[in-house]
Amino acid sequence: MDVSELAPTDWDPATAAALERIRAESRTADGHDPLDEAAALRLRHHGLAGARLWLADDGFALLHDGSLELAVAPTARGRGLGSALAAAAAGDAVRAWSHGDHPAAYALAGRHGLRRARELWVMRRPASEPLPQTPSEPTVRGFRAGDEPELLRVNAAAFADHPEQGALDEAGLAERMAEPWFDPEGLLLAEDPTGRLLGFHWTKRHDERTGEVYVVAIAPDAQGQGLGRTLTLAGLHHLHGHLSGSEHDDAGGDPSGEVILYVESDNRPARAVYERLGFSHAPADTHVQYLRP
Repeated sequence: MDVSELAPTDWDPATAAALERIRAESRTADGHDPLDEAAALRLRHHGLAGARLWLADDGFALLHDGSLELAVAPTARGRGLGSALAAAAAGDAVRAWSHGDHPAAYALAGRHGLRRARELWVMRRPASEPLPQTPSEPTVRGFRAGDEPELLRVNAAAFADHPEQGALDEAGLAERMAEPWFDPEGLLLAEDPTGRLLGFHWTKRHDERTGEVYVVAIAPDAQGQGLGRTLTLAGLHHLHGHLSGSEHDDAGGDPSGEVILYVESDNRPARAVYERLGFSHAPADTHVQYLRP
């Protein structure tokens, strides 16, 4: 089977469309995108600069910053294409993601010296379930231009030990705010009486039936005061106001509407907050990171 490594100059609309087709077919079959958001944004805004891509008719392997993400279209699985892509790309990988806990990913990772190291859970909450009221304090408002420096400050402090979210910088923030889904009113900021930012909840609407608790960040000196729950509730109310099938949907839309979120499996305090608010996790909704020892 033909697996070719592309040069940065080979990134063009036709190549992007081929990769997008494989992603779309994989999303439909697996329920998960084989590329995480950071990788997808990187390709969209920077092409293959600083990255390597191996492409076949029905699969790809993307290596960026030492991280490998690999996908094979459902109709081409079981024929050795994943093994061929991994053989080409995995030797330089420090880590790899399996978006969905696939047995084939486990086997490929082990074959190339990568070991299971981290689990990221997807948790879900039906939009049809009623929500508690949001506490009146502290003040929570939508994002305004000029809030960027404070938002980045709180994000960096809250996620100092997080390998992805903690690296968010001004350019990355601008890229995400340029996405079609960005809604300033859905980026909720909590302030103390002096106007100092205590934390934020960035929500995301995928479509009319799916919303996401995208990022909840609490400044270290404001933690332990219930602010995480307050901000999560404020964001859920915002999402439910726009989702079909929610208790706010007077039209009685699709009852399968839901809110999702991603949380580290070992982050028990965050999981406890989400579980008390009605979120649950199914084993199939697990993303796994493999690391090279």
